[in-house]
Amino acid sequence: MDVALLVNPTARASARTHAAEDVAALLRAHGIRTTLIAGGSAVESTDLLRLALQAGADAVLVAGGDGTVNLAAQELAGTGIPLGIVPTGTGNDVATALGLRERDARGAAEAVAAGSTRTIDLARVRRVDGSTSLYATVLASGFDSRVNDRANRMRWPRGHVRYDLAILIEFLRLRCVAFEVELEHDDGTIERRGEELLMATVGNGPTYGGGIPICPDADLADGLLDVTLVRPLGRTRLLRLLPRVYRGTHTDIDEVVTARVRRVRLSAPATTAYADGDAVGMLPLEIDVVPGALRVFAPAAR
Repeated sequence: MDVALLVNPTARASARTHAAEDVAALLRAHGIRTTLIAGGSAVESTDLLRLALQAGADAVLVAGGDGTVNLAAQELAGTGIPLGIVPTGTGNDVATALGLRERDARGAAEAVAAGSTRTIDLARVRRVDGSTSLYATVLASGFDSRVNDRANRMRWPRGHVRYDLAILIEFLRLRCVAFEVELEHDDGTIERRGEELLMATVGNGPTYGGGIPICPDADLADGLLDVTLVRPLGRTRLLRLLPRVYRGTHTDIDEVVTARVRRVRLSAPATTAYADGDAVGMLPLEIDVVPGALRVFAPAAR
């Protein structure tokens, strides 16, 4: 077997490179030919990955977080070529949903060596210009996306503190936006909602942001998307809600609306959507599910 091992192109710390080298050594010990790919940018890494696939790579392994997984998923969706993950990113929500532990090079290598695979769905985003992209975890719009927008504009401070500060500023400026939401349910019925919302999320998987179960019942392989809408609520009420969000028990409160759908269309003024941690476009966007789109290496179920 020939494996292309892609290292997060934006990684600054050496830990991710070391994890990649560790997993490469473990794979080679199993007689699996492994080639490291490390572009200087996401575009360069995509080009190198395409070349590796054209050269006949039998599988792809990524050392990084959800953004690096997303980069590889765009190329592997629908090909049947399996994707493995060494979770070394800030957010490792895809890996966690697959039962992979953070920075577990041995576990990732063993899954590849054993040929232990499963098939998962991906969500597809369609923009107004007709272009599309895929994601594996959760698409967020509203409060969460405004936090990302603000953090991306900030030049100081660096690291997680920047996001903590962005959350605080957006919390103090808490506001809702007029959303138009169109839901296509599993039975084909269409539901349209027009209302003020604090946030709207569309989950292929259950968690985002490094383990927050915003769509706690989402299943990577059920052929459906889970929608979570949060209606207006005050700061005090939001503070009381947050612990329940982190426990995944927020879906039964009055201000939260959930649905399981095949397709959803979100529209709201001046609102960016983020998926797998990166911006995917301004609303309006249409999101649908692509069942069984990606084959992944995962530990055998116990």
